[in-house]
Amino acid sequence: MRVFWKRGYEGASLLELTRAMGINRPSLYAAFGNKEAIFRKAVERYVERNGAPLREALAQPSARAVVEHLLRSTASRAGSGSIRGCLLVQGALACGDSAESVRRELAARRADVEAVLRERFERAVSERDLPCDADPAALAKYVATFQNGLAVQLASGATREELLGAVEVALRCWPDTGH
Repeated sequence: MRVFWKRGYEGASLLELTRAMGINRPSLYAAFGNKEAIFRKAVERYVERNGAPLREALAQPSARAVVEHLLRSTASRAGSGSIRGCLLVQGALACGDSAESVRRELAARRADVEAVLRERFERAVSERDLPCDADPAALAKYVATFQNGLAVQLASGATREELLGAVEVALRCWPDTGH
C-alpha cells in the first residue's frame, strides 16, 4: 500500500513491491495474480485504514460539522507520516492507457465519497439543517473537490497551518440556515 501511495500505480515497480512485501516475484504472482490485483488490494487496505475521518465526519450532528470535520482532518494530515497526499487522488491520475481500469477504479471511489456527502446533505435539507434551496449535489461536489485539492496541496508540501487557513475560507462559504 505504501509503495503505491508514494509512487502511484505506474511508478511502483515490481521490485519495490516484492521488497516491501518481503517476497519474490513468483510468490507475488501466485498470491495476487498481477500488479493491478495488488493495487486493488492496496486500495482496499488504504480505505480501511484511512477512511475514519470520513466515517467520523458523516456522524456529525450538522452538515456544517460534517464538512468542518472532514476538511480539518484532511488538512491536519500535513506533516504527519512520510507519505503525503491521498492514494485515491494521486494513485493513478497520470497513467497510460494500459492503466485505464485502475484510473476508473479510483475515480469511482472518489465518486463514492461524493455520493455519501450528497446523501448526508439531502438529509440536512430535509431536516432544515441546510436551506431548502440548497443543492446537495453541488455542495457535495464542492466539498469533494476542495478535499481533493487539499490532498494535492499536501503532496506538494503545504503546511498544516496553510491548509487550515484555506479550510477556514471554505467554511465561510458554507450556506447559512438562517437559524
